[in-house]
Amino acid sequence: MANATLTIGGIVGLTLAVPIVGSLLPPKSSATGSWSPLSAQELDALAKATAKPVKLTFTLKFTDGYLPEQSADEYCWGIRVDNNAKFAAARPDIFNQPGGKADVPYDVVNMNFVLFSPICPHLGCYYSWHDEQNRFMCPCHGSQYTFDGTHVAGPAPRGLDPLPMRGQSGNAQVMWIVYQSNTPSRIVVSYQA
Repeated sequence: MANATLTIGGIVGLTLAVPIVGSLLPPKSSATGSWSPLSAQELDALAKATAKPVKLTFTLKFTDGYLPEQSADEYCWGIRVDNNAKFAAARPDIFNQPGGKADVPYDVVNMNFVLFSPICPHLGCYYSWHDEQNRFMCPCHGSQYTFDGTHVAGPAPRGLDPLPMRGQSGNAQVMWIVYQSNTPSRIVVSYQA
C-alpha cells in the first residue's frame, strides 16, 4: 500500500511539475526587444539637427511577467552624424575596431543618426542636455558627456549607451534596452522597461 501511494504521488507530482516548470521559463520572445515607432515630426527634427541633440519621445509597449501588455511613455536622445569616420574615432568603444571588440552587437549609426539611452551609465539616473555647457549632464552625481556621448567628467564608468534604430516601411523605430549600471562593459539587463 505504501509503495502504491508513493508511485501514484510520483506520477501526479511529475504530471504537475512539467507544466509548472514550463510556465516559469521566459517565453522565447522575451530574449529580444520590441520596436517602438518614432513620429515623423521627431524624425524630421532629428534630420534638421546639427549641433544640438534632439529629445525623441515614444510609447514603449512591454509585457511584465504574467501581466497583460502595458505601455509607458519613454524618450531617448538623438544626434545626427554627418561624418561616420569622425564619430567612430570619437567613440571606438561602440564600434568594431581592428584589434578591439565593440560593446554593442548592432549598428550604432543608422540612417545617419545615433540614439542614446537617457539613462546615465553610472547609477541609472536620467540625464539631460544643457545648452550652456554644450554637454549632457547627469543631475545625480555630476557625470558629463560630450555631444557624441563621450564621458568627460564624473564617476560614470563609460560613455553614453546607444540604442538600436532602424528604418521600417518609411518609419523610424527604436528598441529600448537597459544596460547594467556602474560597469565599464555594456551588459544588457533587459530589452524592456
